Amino acid sequence: MRLSQFWSLMNDEFGVAYAASLARDHTLSSLGSRTAAEALEAGISPREVWAALCDDMDVPVERRHGKTLREPRKRA
Repeated sequence: MRLSQFWSLMNDEFGVAYAASLARDHTLSSLGSRTAAEALEAGISPREVWAALCDDMDVPVERRHGKTLREPRKRA
């Protein structure tokens, strides 16, 4: 996942203003009590940060790939 996709997912799920606030203010215990912004700056992958935020904010599994994006195909 690229950083641009991370922000797209954040804005889609939480709205632009709340996504920015959430990234800056909400600490994630699973990432060493860092905020999303701190975790990204520390080199943690956007995918890992997104997953931690989804878990913390109870984002339903069906929306973790975006509200308007299809889920990836399952491999056989």
